[in-house]
Parts: sequence; C-alpha cells; structure tokens
Amino acid sequence: MITSSSNPQIKFLRSLYLPKYRNESGMFLIEGLKLVGQAFDSKADINQLIISPELLISDYGQSLVGRTKKASIDILELSASVFTSIARKEKPQGIAALVKQNWHDSSHFVIHKKDTKTIWLGIESIQNPGNLGTILRSCDATGVSGLFLLPNSTDPYDPAAVKASMGAIFTVPFCKLDYAQFHSFIKGLNGFTILGTSDKASQNAFSFPYPNNLFLLMGSEREGLSKKLIDICDEMLRIPMVGECDSLNLSVATGIILYEIFNQHSGLIRKYD
Repeated sequence: MITSSSNPQIKFLRSLYLPKYRNESGMFLIEGLKLVGQAFDSKADINQLIISPELLISDYGQSLVGRTKKASIDILELSASVFTSIARKEKPQGIAALVKQNWHDSSHFVIHKKDTKTIWLGIESIQNPGNLGTILRSCDATGVSGLFLLPNSTDPYDPAAVKASMGAIFTVPFCKLDYAQFHSFIKGLNGFTILGTSDKASQNAFSFPYPNNLFLLMGSEREGLSKKLIDICDEMLRIPMVGECDSLNLSVATGIILYEIFNQHSGLIRKYD
C-alpha cells in the first residue's frame, strides 16, 4: 500500500489531469463507482485499478475489485489520505482507474446496412470540456453512431469532459480530424445529408424532415460554423427562439436537435397547425 503522496506513481496519476501528460502517455484517469463500472461494462482497456480499502465500502465497489482480479488487471492500493490527494470528488468513493485512451480512425465510421439509420455529429471549436462531456452523454442517449471533433476542439479526456459524460466517454466512438481530413471523409460518403446550424438559417429545425442517414455539424457558441463547413452543408437549420438572447449553450442546442432527429426517426413526428 502506498502511504506517501510524493510517490512517483502518485505523481504520475496526478499529472494526467494535465493535457501534456495525457497526450504523452495515451492514458487518462477516471474516478468513482459510476465511471469505473461503465469502463468495465464497455470493455475499456483498463491498465490499473486504484483503490483505498478504507474508503471503498460499497458492495458494488467490492464487486468491481473482484472483476479486476478475475481479469488479471493490476490493483494499486492507497491509503485514504493519498487517494484523496489524487481525487477530484469532494467525497472520494475510494476507487479509480488508469485507462487507455480510445481514439478511432475515420475508417472506423462506416455504414454496415443500407436500411439502418445513421447519425454522425461533427463539433467545431468547442472549448468547454464540460459541454463536450454533456454532448457525449446526449449522443449516447439518442443513438449517435460517432462524434467527429473538428479543429480547435477541446480534449474529450479532460477530467471535466469525462465527468460530464457520465460514462458516455466509453460508449460513443469519436475521432479528431483537421479540415483537409474531414473534407476527404465527406467526399467518400454516399447517401448522406449534411446539415449545419445557424441562427440566420431560414429552415426551422423542428419542421425539417430528417433523412435516415445524416451528418449534423455544430459550431461554437461565439462564432457558429465556419464558412468552410457551411459551404459543404446541404441544408442549414435554425432553432427558433423568442427571447432577447441570440444563442443557446452549445450542448443544449446540440441536445435539442439530436432529440428532434431521434423523435422523427422513432416515428414521433410533430403535428403543426
């Protein structure tokens, strides 16, 4: 059991809260019963389970330790004070895990069946990691098949993004593309409708008939979609607003449109007067 917070292993774990060391190691740190449990359920590549026997008092937590031993995954035991030094929760649950990042190549995103409904989401210039985590959670809830992180977007493995995802960091496949890579990917698509969003668009997002296969593009709250992305869209959509504010939070706006697509694809079509 490690009892010193100056131990090199502890310093390494704490370093993963910084993007430099996450990028160098290809690893990230998760904490809490919910995230660790989802990592197991999603068959994530767990490198090490980190526990504090003094803090890990739940039966579910003990069952995760059992799963760890069965899978022959390394277990690192820490004293309560040392575990608290690496924890971000106000009341640590005594369990964390060191997990390998799971970035996908664009070749991962393919349509396997012609009769399936496929939704892909592209996000440009998202800066707030909490918003990105919330978007991942909405993607999981609405059946989005993949998330494309376009230029100037934050890291999905930022601790705030991981926490806000509520486990969706393990369930929604994602990749990162620059503009050239994205344009090349788009050129290879057949039978896909590319939709963008703008507060200046004339098409109401709630009255647009969403096709089975679509690629939704969302831009930053401040700038919206860049012209280079607008130019490749088949249609631009607008979320109607009646207040004085001219924009919605990006994660809220994304969730609204994803659920409208989900409702239509599920046969829950709105009726208009």
